[in-house]
Amino acid sequence: MKLHINENRKLSHIEPEVYGHFSEHLGRCIYGGLYVGEKSEIANDKGMRKDVVDALKEIKVPVLRWPGGNFADEYHWMDGIGPKEKRKKMINTHWGGVIEDNSFGTHEYFELCEQLGCKTYVNGNVGSGTVREMSEWVEYMTFNGVSPMAELRKENGHEKPWTVDYFGVGNENWGCGGNMTADYYGNKFRNYQTYVRNYDGNKPIKKVCCGPNADDYRWTKEVLETCFRHPAPAAAHGFMDGFSVHYYVVVNSWEDKGSAKDFSKEEYYRAMRKAYYMDDIISGNDQILSQFDPEKKIAMLVDEWGCWHDVEEGTNPGFLYQQNTMRDAQVAGATLNIFNKHSDRVKMGCLAQIVNVLQSVILTEDDKMVLTPTYHIFHMYRFHQDSDLLDSFLEGEENVGIGEDVATNVNESVSVDKDGVVTITLNNIDADKNNEIEIDFREKEVKDVEGFELAGNMMDYNTFDDPTKVQEAKFEDFSFDGKVIKVNMKPCSCVTLRVTL
Repeated sequence: MKLHINENRKLSHIEPEVYGHFSEHLGRCIYGGLYVGEKSEIANDKGMRKDVVDALKEIKVPVLRWPGGNFADEYHWMDGIGPKEKRKKMINTHWGGVIEDNSFGTHEYFELCEQLGCKTYVNGNVGSGTVREMSEWVEYMTFNGVSPMAELRKENGHEKPWTVDYFGVGNENWGCGGNMTADYYGNKFRNYQTYVRNYDGNKPIKKVCCGPNADDYRWTKEVLETCFRHPAPAAAHGFMDGFSVHYYVVVNSWEDKGSAKDFSKEEYYRAMRKAYYMDDIISGNDQILSQFDPEKKIAMLVDEWGCWHDVEEGTNPGFLYQQNTMRDAQVAGATLNIFNKHSDRVKMGCLAQIVNVLQSVILTEDDKMVLTPTYHIFHMYRFHQDSDLLDSFLEGEENVGIGEDVATNVNESVSVDKDGVVTITLNNIDADKNNEIEIDFREKEVKDVEGFELAGNMMDYNTFDDPTKVQEAKFEDFSFDGKVIKVNMKPCSCVTLRVTL
C-alpha cells in the first residue's frame, strides 16, 4: 500500500476548533468531572478539578461547548448566576432525574475556559426560552457599557465582559429542542439571531444555526431555504456563521446500542463502517450548503459526534457513562482524519462528551482520574491544529470486515505546520493483520522522522486499577531513504509521524 503526498500543494486550513469538545449538564460531566467546587477535598482551582484541567491542557482543547445538548433548551441562565446559596434548584428531567443546583453557571464556565485557555461556545435556549432571555444573556456576557445586564454582571463579581466566540441558536430543534419543523425553526433562527448583538465590533460573535441529525438532508435544505428567503438577512455580516451537524456511531440500534467493552469482531467492523459514513454526511450537507454559500463562508460545525453505547452496568441510565476501548480510539482517529480532509468546510468538531459521558477523553471516580484511549488519539493528533491540509491519497488499500460490515483497512490525513513540519496520521483498523505502508513525497527528501503509536486489542481499555493498559508510546517500526518512508503498522493501531523535510 502506498500513501502519496504532494508536499507542495496546500488544500485548506485545519482550524484548531476541529479538535473541540462538548460539555453538558449530564451525569458526571460537569459535577465531579470538570467541577468539584471550591470546598472539595479534591485538588481544585476555583472549583475546577486541577488534574482534569491539566490533562485537558495537554491535548490543547481549543473550544468547549456548553451547557448542552438537550439541557441547553431547558436552561434558564439567570438560575445560574449570583450567590450559590440563592441559586434555584431544579430537576434535570432530561438526564437522570437528579437535582441540578446550578452551582456551575455562566461565571464558572468562563472561569473553566480561561483555565483551559480555550475559546467559548455557548448554546442558547430556543426550545423553552424567549428572544428577550437570549438577548439579555448575550448582553450580560459581552456588553462593556452601562446597561441593566452589564450592571448585574458587575454586581455578581465580574467587572469586565467576557468574549463569546460562538453562540448556538438552539440545539437539535428537530427533536429534543422543541420538535420543530424545518421551516418553523428557520424563522425562529432569523428572529432570535437578530438579538444576538455584537457589542464588541473587534470580537464578533459567530452565530450557529441548528443543522440536521446526520443525513437528514431535507432539514438542511428547508432550513436554509427559509433562512435565505426574501427578504434575506443572510447578506448581512454575521447572520449565519456556522451550521451544525450531529452524528453518533450507534453500533446496533437506538434500542439496543451494544456494550462499550464486550463486543464481537463483527460489531467492531460495524462501528468502523458507520464511522466512515461521516464522510458521506459531511459531503451531502456540504453539497446543499454550497447551493446557498458557494464561497464556503458558513462553517460546518460537527458539534456533537462520537460513539454511543449502552451505559455501564450498575450506573444511572440517564448519566450515559460508558467505557472507552481501542474501538472508540479507532473511530476517533478515522473521524478526525475525515474532518481534516473536509477542512475547507468543517471548521469545528465537538466530541461528545469531554468527561464521564459517552466517548469521553477522561473518566473520574472521586479523586481518581484515568485517560481513555480516545484521549491519546487527541494527544497524537494535536499537531494538526492550526496547520494546512496537504494533498494526499492512499493507493492499494483493501476492504476488511465481516459480511456487510466492511471498511478500508487504512485511513489517513496529512498536514504541514507553520514551521514546515509535516504530520501524518494513519489508522490501521484491521483487527488481525499488520499493514505495511510506503509513504512517497513528491519532491522533497526526508531528513528526520519522529513517531508515536497507540495500539492494542480492539477491546482493550483503561481502568482506575490499570490506568495505563492503553497508552501512547514511541513508534520506531519505520525506515526512510530519500523521499520514501516505509512503515509497518500493528493490527488495530494508530500512528502519528512528524516528518522534517
